[in-house]
Amino acid sequence: MNATIEKFGWPATLIAEFDHWLVLLRPAQPTLGSLVLAAKSDATAFGDLPGEAHAELKTVTAAVEAALAAAVDFRKINYLMLMMVDPHVHFHVIPRYDGSRSAVGLTITDAGWPGQPDLGAAVKPDSEMDSLRDWLKSHFDTEII
Repeated sequence: MNATIEKFGWPATLIAEFDHWLVLLRPAQPTLGSLVLAAKSDATAFGDLPGEAHAELKTVTAAVEAALAAAVDFRKINYLMLMMVDPHVHFHVIPRYDGSRSAVGLTITDAGWPGQPDLGAAVKPDSEMDSLRDWLKSHFDTEII
C-alpha cells in the first residue's frame, strides 16, 4: 500500500476493499461517518490512474453512499480531493447533514452545514475508533463489494 493509505491508519482503519480502491475510516471526523477513499495505485495525479480504477468508482461510490445513507442518513455528500499533504490519489468523503448524528458513544455535529465542511471542527475518536470502524463496516453491502 502507498504511504498515503498507511498514513490514514491502514490496515486498522479499513472498512472496505475493492480492486483499485480502499475505503478507510477517516481518523478525524468532521461529520459522523467521514471516510477516506484511497486509490491503491502509486499515482499522484487523478488522471494517471488506470481506466479500470476510474470505471470502478461507479461501484465504489454506490457502495459508499448506500452505507452512509443507512448509517447517518446524510442530506448531501462531499468528495474532497485535496492531496496537498498526502500525495497519492484519495478523496475525503464527508457525509453532510443538518444538526448532529450519534453512534458508538459519539455525537458529532456538522459544524459547517449548510456551507463548506468545517474540517477544523473534526472530532478525533480515541477509544471509539474500532467500534466506529466496525459499525460503519456493518453498513456496507458485501454483495455490492
